[in-house]
Amino acid sequence: MIKNDLFLRVLKGETVQRPPVWMMRQAGRYLPEFIALRDKYDFFTRCQTPELAAEITVQPIRRIAPDAAILFSDILVIPQAMGIEVLMKENFGPFLPNPIRTIQDVEKVIVPDVNETLGYVFDAIKLTKEMLNDEVPLIGFAGSPWTIMCYAVEGKGSKSFDMAKGFCFQHPEAAHVLLQKITDTTILYLKEKVKAGVNAVQIFDSWGGMLSPVDYQEFSWKYINQIIEALADDAPVIVFGKGCWFALGEMGKSRASALGVDWTCSPRNARYLSGGNITLQGNFDPSRLLSPIPTIKKMVHEMIDEFGKDKYIVNLGHGILPNIPVDHAKAFIDAVKEYNQ
Repeated sequence: MIKNDLFLRVLKGETVQRPPVWMMRQAGRYLPEFIALRDKYDFFTRCQTPELAAEITVQPIRRIAPDAAILFSDILVIPQAMGIEVLMKENFGPFLPNPIRTIQDVEKVIVPDVNETLGYVFDAIKLTKEMLNDEVPLIGFAGSPWTIMCYAVEGKGSKSFDMAKGFCFQHPEAAHVLLQKITDTTILYLKEKVKAGVNAVQIFDSWGGMLSPVDYQEFSWKYINQIIEALADDAPVIVFGKGCWFALGEMGKSRASALGVDWTCSPRNARYLSGGNITLQGNFDPSRLLSPIPTIKKMVHEMIDEFGKDKYIVNLGHGILPNIPVDHAKAFIDAVKEYNQ
């Protein structure tokens, strides 16, 4: 039994004394002990070495004590496993030297044996569970099929992903074949993650907000929903769509256990748009962690008041920034623990 199961109880919709709290990207870039490992090992070495991934996952648990751990990994391990080369360039980000631009390119993409190609992730989960010693739950994650496709077609990060969108609109059949292959791989991957020991999974639709509401239904949501349906009986599923407030109504009718909200949507609107019954997660602006500590604490308490303490998981509205002082990150976590109605 997990000693601090607050996060899992809220995902089941139980009434609690205070909401649980964790932070997207908490296993990483703002922590000095993470930076020490980053300077020693390249990005995918850290992802692919179970001992390093497990150590990085538990670092924030020791340092700032959130109510859940999230496995250190990357959404782009999936395209790597599918035979698409992914590099991580310094001061640039992800780079895919052979982006998918034709129907023939799509045909070459495989749905792999995830145990063969991604076994290092499952080993990292088992090792992390040992290190956590049932103190807090462990979250596993994957990118949404649309978000993965954005990188696969664009070949790198982008402000607008025009090439990825253009591919969908010019070659919709090929786009759907690719999206389905990514979906099938993601389902296999997340199911194995649950078997390896994660207690919940989160789907990151980082680039969902690039699509219009109509295109979102066709090229993103229907694939995310396949993943939810495939996983819902195995583990709680959280869906975080950045910039996807327009889809909260549809998401709220799904079998997802919780929906992540970014900082551009007010708590009141998020409750209203999602139908008012589903657990919500979010949505503190990561840049706001640069505010003075008393301001952070005051704003966190106001945010909890606005969302309501039940059916709510405190989090950021996107990943923590590299320049956040550790004591400010800890103040964010502590503010939630100090919350009294």
